[in-house]
Amino acid sequence: MASSQDPVDGTLFALGREIAGIFAVSEWEVLDGTIRFRGRLLIDPATALPLLTDRLARHGYYPVIRSEVELALLRAAPSQRPPRSGEWVNILLLLATLVTTVFVGATNRGADPFSDPSSLVQGLPFAVTLLSILGVHELGHYFTARRYGITVTLPYFIPAPFGLGTFGAFIKMKSPVSDRRALFDVGIAGPLAGLCVALPAIVVGLSWSELIPEGSTWHGGIVLGTPLLFSLLQWLTLGSIPQGADVLLHPVAFAGWIGLFVTALNLLPIGQLDGGHMTYALVGRHHRKVAVFTLFTLIGMGVAFWPGWLFWASLTLILGLKHPPPLNDLTPLDERRRLVGFGSLLLLLSLVTPSPFSFPSL
Repeated sequence: MASSQDPVDGTLFALGREIAGIFAVSEWEVLDGTIRFRGRLLIDPATALPLLTDRLARHGYYPVIRSEVELALLRAAPSQRPPRSGEWVNILLLLATLVTTVFVGATNRGADPFSDPSSLVQGLPFAVTLLSILGVHELGHYFTARRYGITVTLPYFIPAPFGLGTFGAFIKMKSPVSDRRALFDVGIAGPLAGLCVALPAIVVGLSWSELIPEGSTWHGGIVLGTPLLFSLLQWLTLGSIPQGADVLLHPVAFAGWIGLFVTALNLLPIGQLDGGHMTYALVGRHHRKVAVFTLFTLIGMGVAFWPGWLFWASLTLILGLKHPPPLNDLTPLDERRRLVGFGSLLLLLSLVTPSPFSFPSL
């Protein structure tokens, strides 16, 4: 055996004794507080993980089963139960985002809230629909994470005084994910939950929308791209649109369209986006190759179609393309989840439009 530094007070010996019968050690090293054992896993990793987690917790470590020949022990963060009073931050952010989205929704309808504050009510259909989609999306992650015993925060909404009135919402996972199955399920739960609100909203909103005939003098400020899934819902709701005509979306349908766009962004197989979680669960350490390919695809779309893709490419670089492994990084996904993962790729393709926003030539 060899070590890059000596562990203190016999900790290494105690840890080696705890993993006996589960992992046969041939060599080890300690680097930056992480203990890495090389050797051979003696039992099934799904069985080994809870046993190791229970045995190592008393020493302040948790295990990461990287492969059949490598086991890493990481220092566990001190257990801290977040105070219930901390939820007021989530509530205040939600209320602030409600205000900004109501304001944006009202101004998009031509209202002037500064001269007529009562006109803000016109922004409620857009705001309530959009926040419902975002909120249900995050709660899908939240409840799935809780089901797997992952410590997770309530959703944080991000208000914005311009644009759509919000930069979205997010939750924070504060404890490691046990295995690829849990990682995949937490990742896919948000998009599926959000679509359960977005799709009915689009259908209802389209039924309330206005058909603009060819030759109309109306000029819109923004032309929205039409993803395949939106086109299908539009055809099912309104039938064939006459040549040269257009649809002026009701605020509820517009919020539903944004829900599809946000879902597409989250499904991108990069870093710690929802799609990044699922990609790691599917292909493990090869996820970085998928992320790099996606990054270059975004850059290409940004150059050829919509400059906004360049912004998202830059943002993914800032956030990073890496993804931390689950504690059990060895047990692969079952066939059913692999099929769902393939379906999520088809879903992404049905939600992406090369040019989401453009301005008509007048």
